[in-house]
Formats: sequence, C-alpha cells, structure tokens
Amino acid sequence: MKKILLISDTHGYIDNTILKYVKESDITIHAGDVGNAKIIDTIGNHTVFIGVYGNIDDHKIRSILKENEIVEIENHKFLITHIAGKSPFYNQKTKKLINEENPNIIIYGHSHLLKVEFDKKNNLTAINPGAAGKHGFHKKRTMIRFKISTQGLKDMQIIDLGDRGKLSNSIR
Repeated sequence: MKKILLISDTHGYIDNTILKYVKESDITIHAGDVGNAKIIDTIGNHTVFIGVYGNIDDHKIRSILKENEIVEIENHKFLITHIAGKSPFYNQKTKKLINEENPNIIIYGHSHLLKVEFDKKNNLTAINPGAAGKHGFHKKRTMIRFKISTQGLKDMQIIDLGDRGKLSNSIR
C-alpha cells in the first residue's frame, strides 16, 4: 500500500504545511503549473516526485517534466496531465490518451477547482486536487491524499490549506 499526495497549481509557492504532507507521502504527484524548479527538488528530497508541466511553466521546467505521464502504482494505471478539459468530455489530447492508454485514474489541474468523480463514460476516476499555490482565482488552497493498494483507493482526504489570502511563510 502506498500513500499518495496530489498537488497542483503551486505557481512557485511551497510552505511548511505543504511540506509536512509531502513528507508523510510515499509518492507526490504534481499536476502542473509548478512555477519553479526548486519545488521539484524540494518535494523530491522527501518523497518520490511524479509531475507534469503546466501552461505557466517555463522552458526549464519543461526540460525536466513532460506534458503527460502514464505511471502504474499498485497495479492501477494513472494518466497525469495539466489541462484535461471537463470530465467526461475531455479535450482532444486527453481523449486520445485515455483511448490509447486506458487508465484507471486521471489526475489533472489547471482549473484550480477541486473535483473527484467517477467518470462512467470512460470508466475511470477523475481527480483534480485544486490549487495549492497563492496565485489564481481560487478561494481555498487544497490538496488531496489517499492510500492505494491493488484493491483500490481508500482513506481519501481533502487537505484544506486555508484561504488563498491567508498564507503561512513560503520556504523558498
């Protein structure tokens, strides 16, 4: 069984609260808009880091991360992307990847809106952890964590990092 932390849209921001949850996870999945390569290093110093770049990420981050990742964890296939579109009517790139790869779980970001749903049309679990950073229109900063085994996902929790306007000190 693995402990997974899902994070997205940090936009170059990480603090000790985020880092506390990173340290408690076996794997941290970042669904794009990382914003700063130091975030990749900081998270990677404490857990296995799997991530994709987002639309705000520069050439340096794009040279480290890919646009999409397909990974298998505990016999579950994950598709990780930043801009997926709205479930179950994803954008063309995402539809193509879903059809080719047949993932059980899709992790995405971009909208800054936390969402967890079972997509019956594509027979997969779609998860957007919301936005953990301080830039954007979101009111709450959020992440998601869960445990996964060959039997499936369990103990899923929404992590409320507080209002976007009330931030703890950044560790960058």
